[in-house]
Amino acid sequence: MPSYAAPTNDMQFILHDVLNISQSDIDGYGDLDADFTGAILEEAGKIAAEVLNPLNASGDQQGCRMENGVVYTPDGFKEAFEQVKEGGWNGLDMPEEYGGQNLPYVIGTTMVEMFSSANQAFAMYQGLTHGAASAILAHGSDDQKATYLPNMVSLEWTGTMNLTEPHCGTDLGLMRTKAEPRADGSYQITGQKIFISAGEHDLADNIIHLVLAKIPGGPEGIKGVSLFIVPKFMVNDDGSLGARNGVACGKIEEKMGIHGNSTCVMNYDGAVGYLLGEEHKGMRAMFTMMNEARLGVGMQGLAQAEIAYQNALAYAKDRLQGRDVTGVKNPEGPADPLIVHPDIRRSLMMQKSFTEGARAFLLWGAMLIDQSHRAGDDDAEALVSLLTPVIKGFVTDEGYDMTVRAQQVYGGHGYIEEWGMSQFTRDARIAMIYEGANGVQALDLVGRKLPASGGKPVMAFFELVKDFIKENEDNADLKSGFLDPLKQASKDLQAAGMYFMAEGMKNPNAALAGSYDFMHLFGHTCLGLMWAKMAKAAHTALDAGTGDATFFETKLATGRFYMARQLPMTGTLLARIQSGADPVMELDAANF
Repeated sequence: MPSYAAPTNDMQFILHDVLNISQSDIDGYGDLDADFTGAILEEAGKIAAEVLNPLNASGDQQGCRMENGVVYTPDGFKEAFEQVKEGGWNGLDMPEEYGGQNLPYVIGTTMVEMFSSANQAFAMYQGLTHGAASAILAHGSDDQKATYLPNMVSLEWTGTMNLTEPHCGTDLGLMRTKAEPRADGSYQITGQKIFISAGEHDLADNIIHLVLAKIPGGPEGIKGVSLFIVPKFMVNDDGSLGARNGVACGKIEEKMGIHGNSTCVMNYDGAVGYLLGEEHKGMRAMFTMMNEARLGVGMQGLAQAEIAYQNALAYAKDRLQGRDVTGVKNPEGPADPLIVHPDIRRSLMMQKSFTEGARAFLLWGAMLIDQSHRAGDDDAEALVSLLTPVIKGFVTDEGYDMTVRAQQVYGGHGYIEEWGMSQFTRDARIAMIYEGANGVQALDLVGRKLPASGGKPVMAFFELVKDFIKENEDNADLKSGFLDPLKQASKDLQAAGMYFMAEGMKNPNAALAGSYDFMHLFGHTCLGLMWAKMAKAAHTALDAGTGDATFFETKLATGRFYMARQLPMTGTLLARIQSGADPVMELDAANF
C-alpha cells in the first residue's frame, strides 16, 4: 500500500524563509513563528499519515453505498471523521465567535494539502463544509450565521454546494430549479442537482445544502439566479433538529475516482429554503465559496502529485533494473536501482520541481487572500482574483500529468491496482473538471481577469516580477540560473497579452483559441517566480550557515532544473498563441 509523509520541512521553508510570514504586518501573522507553525504542521501531518492515509486505498476499493435512501461511507471514515472533528481542524481559520481558532487562511491551506494528499475523497467532506460556511459567513444574516455556523465549524453538520443540473453545467443561466416564495419569507425549492459532492452521507447529524435556484419573475439567464440555504433537517428555534426537509439523494454517481466521497444526484421536492444574500445575486454569493474551492482544488492537484511522487521515488530507489551506463552502482546486486538512469531522473525531477514550486505558489496565493481579508487590501484581492484560474487550471493540469509520470516510473506495476498508483491518477483527474472545467478557467482568465480594471492586476504582476529581478540583479548566484530565465518568461507572458490586445478586438477567437496556452504560460511564469524566490532564500540560508545545508543545496539544484528544463515552455506556448485562431477554427464542424 502506498505511504505518505507530510512535507512539513518544505512547508516551513516556504512559510518562513520565502514568505517571511512572521514578519508580515497582516493581522495574526505576528503570532506565526516557526515553533508555532511547526507544531500545527506536525500534528496535521500525523493525522494525515496515520489516520487518513491508511483509509485511502480501502475507501477507493469499497466506495460509498446507498441502502433505502441512506448513504454509507467506507469503513473507518466515520471514526476518522470524529478524530478530525475533535481536533477542531475545520475551524482552524474560522472566527472564534463561531467556535473557530481564527488563524490565518495560509495555515489552513497547509492542512488542506496534507489531508488531500493522504485521502482526497475523505478531505472533501470537510473542505466543502468549510467553503459553505465561508459563504454563509460572508453573505448570511446574523440569524443565519448563529443558526448554522457553530455546528458547521465544529463539523457536527456538514455543507455542500449545488450548482449543476442534468442539462446544464457551466451555463448556469439555463438552470430550471425553482424557488417559490412562501408567506413566511422562506422559499419552496423544487428541482434536481447532479454531481453533488458529499450530498448525502452518515458522517454528520445534518447537511446544509447551498442551492442555486431561480425565483419566478426574475431576470433571464444568470442574472436571475439566487442562492438558498436548504438544510437536510429543519433547525428549530432552540437549535435542535426538527423534521426532515424535502431533499433526498436519488442515487450515488459511479465515478472514475474519489470513490470514498459520496457524489450524489439530489432531488428537491418542495424543500424549504432560505435566501442567502440578495435576490438574483446568487452567483456573487456562490463565488465566495467557489473561489475558495478553486484554490482548494488547485491544492488537490498538487496533493496528488506529491503523494504519487513520494511513492515513485521510493520505488525508483528500491527497484533493480539494468546497469548505469557510466559504471555499476550496485556491484553486490544483479542490477542497479532505477534511479541511476537519466530518464527516470528526468521524470522524478519534473515531479519534484513541480510540487515544490506549486506549493510555494499556492501558499503565496493563500497569503494574498489573508492580505485581502485581514488587511482590507484591494490590490491583493485583485491579484489573487487574477491568479485563481491559473492556480486552479494550471496546477491541476500539471498535477494530473505528474501522477501519470509517477505511475510510469513503476512500469507495468503502475498499471496494476494492487500497487495503488492508479488511484492517484484517477483521483487527480476530477480536479481538472469540477469547480469550473479548466477550459472555462482559461476563458475566465483571458476574457474577464486579464482586462479587469483596465488591466491593472496583470500589470501589477509584471511589476512584481520586474521589481524582484531589479532588486537582485547584482546577485551573481541568481542571475544566469534564475533571473535571466524568469525575465524571458515574463517577456513571453507580456508578448502574449499584447497579442490578445492587438488581435482580440478584431477577432475574439484569436484570444479564445490561445486562452488555454496562456493559462499555462502564466502558470509556468508564476512557478518561475516562486523558484527564483526560493533560490534567493536558499542562498541566504547557506551564506548564514544555519539550518540543513543539504536541504538548501537540494532546493537550488531542483530550482535550476525547473528554470532550465520546464520554464522554457513559455516560448513554445507563446508561439502557439501567436499562431492565432486559424489553425484551430479552419476545419468545418462537418469535417471533424
